[in-house]
Amino acid sequence: MPNRKFADGEVVMGRWPGSVLYYEVQVTHYDDVSHLYTVKYKDGTELALKESDIRSQSSFKHRKSQSSSSSPSRKSRSRSRSPGRPAKGRRRSSSQSREHKDDKKKTVQETNLALPKPSENNTRRYNGEPDSTEKNDTSCIISEQKLKPDLETERVLEQYSLRPRKEEKKKEEIYSEKKVFETKPLEKASSKTKDLEFGGRIGTFVLIFFLPATVFYLLLKCKQDDPSLLNFHPPLPALESLWEARVFGIFLLWFFLQALFYLLPIGKVVEGLPLSNGRKLQYRINGFYAFILTAAAIGILLYFQFELHYLYDHFMQFAVSAAAFSMILSIYLYIRSLKAPEEELAPGGNSGYFIYDFFTGHELNPRIGSFDLKYFCELRPGLIGWVVINLAMLLAEMKIHNQSMPSLSMILVNSFQLLYVVDALWNEATVLTTMDITHDGFGFMLAFGDLVWVPFVYSLQAYYLVGHPNAISWPVAAAITVLNCIGYYIFRSANSQKNNFRRNPSDPKLAHLKFIPTATGKGLLVTGWWGFVRHPNYLGDIIMALAWSLPCGFNNILPYFYVIYFICLLVHREARDEHHCKQKYGLAWERYCQRVPYRIFPYVY
Repeated sequence: MPNRKFADGEVVMGRWPGSVLYYEVQVTHYDDVSHLYTVKYKDGTELALKESDIRSQSSFKHRKSQSSSSSPSRKSRSRSRSPGRPAKGRRRSSSQSREHKDDKKKTVQETNLALPKPSENNTRRYNGEPDSTEKNDTSCIISEQKLKPDLETERVLEQYSLRPRKEEKKKEEIYSEKKVFETKPLEKASSKTKDLEFGGRIGTFVLIFFLPATVFYLLLKCKQDDPSLLNFHPPLPALESLWEARVFGIFLLWFFLQALFYLLPIGKVVEGLPLSNGRKLQYRINGFYAFILTAAAIGILLYFQFELHYLYDHFMQFAVSAAAFSMILSIYLYIRSLKAPEEELAPGGNSGYFIYDFFTGHELNPRIGSFDLKYFCELRPGLIGWVVINLAMLLAEMKIHNQSMPSLSMILVNSFQLLYVVDALWNEATVLTTMDITHDGFGFMLAFGDLVWVPFVYSLQAYYLVGHPNAISWPVAAAITVLNCIGYYIFRSANSQKNNFRRNPSDPKLAHLKFIPTATGKGLLVTGWWGFVRHPNYLGDIIMALAWSLPCGFNNILPYFYVIYFICLLVHREARDEHHCKQKYGLAWERYCQRVPYRIFPYVY
């Protein structure tokens, strides 16, 4: 065990990264591997600092006493010039007055050398965020290297009482000060995960079995003549009927076909957000091209009279194959993560507990060469597979019910969800700023979610309509279409606003937006959709989810499982996001919450 200088809970002085100023912080954690201290500032900001960037409070007090004792005569001079102290009847000579002026000059000169020059507009004490709470000039987003010194100069002058040094030691001490306060880049490695989510080790262990059971239960219910909740226990199929080697082979062919499309050198290459070590990964944006190629391949199969409703006939077997593959992939991901460097581990999946890290994902961005496994699974096999499954359900409905045209309900479900998938693939680069990519590791949670939950649960309405058709009139269809368009408009415009602001806050098109600047150098939007509720994209998502379920009618609640689940998912994700933002932005986030009180539903929640 390496020796550590500062203990947990100890109040010390920590240097703000990229500046020459020290602030009072509390040590909360020490990482034995990276030798970094996690410290908490008064505004709630948590950072990882090296031991050389931390000093005890006594060292500052010791410097102050040394400075005052180095010139005994200065003490009497400082008392004699106090404005509130009465005169003693002794007049200072002209030489003393000149000496006093010389000392004052030395003080000003030394202060200018040791500290940055304060800004004229920022002379008040810094309390964890910039003074202005609302700005619409995007040029005001300044880096944290500039923000802290400018706002804190006056406080440092008062607190540490900088005094003139002796003339013969002046140059030597100024050099030593520069050496002590030398600016160095912040080195922050992944530390152990302390706040466990999803019920911790027990909760994640239960979810590993509960999630597949939920998928199979929903699919079995849809096949029943009476899928109501009163008919709770669906008939269980024979185990041997759940597995077929041919189906698993088709699933593998689908997965690797999408991987081939992903590797094609078409589409632009963009950089993701900076990692904890400052590095930016590169991603090839060609999901929409993969969708076009997939559509062409499906068209060729249909031209040669391939029966796509084979998917409907073996739907449960495909779900079992996808679940088995996701489990195999998750085991591989965890085994390879054991050899991953510390800085490449996920901040939310590095607890040291096998089950928890296996579920949430131990490694943040697992790659085979340039092939990013998490990014690939996020949008390709499951999302595009969702559209193919919906098309298979449409063809199965026409065949089973001897229809020359699909029902209006089936057309609405296919059209709404096709628009959603095409939008996601067209705006593929926006996924790089989501929590899945920036924070969550790639483990069972995302692997199962991407490959099983998305294609087989999100297509539940189309699967339900095959066995339980629901006729709707054109006026009802028009009303449902309007509702979906409203949800899509909120979802797309809110996401575009957020991503454009993150990518380029100085964009002239965003000049009308107001924001709250933060200590990290980023801004929190308080106008537009993000001034309406804190997560307007979630609101649009939920409205669209309702529009997808309404074509199924109101005879059963089963088609509305997606809406109920999605509300629970987004409320939980919103709570996780609130927790991370409060830690990251401190008092600025509290100001934002005061300005925008509603989280998802205006005037409700």
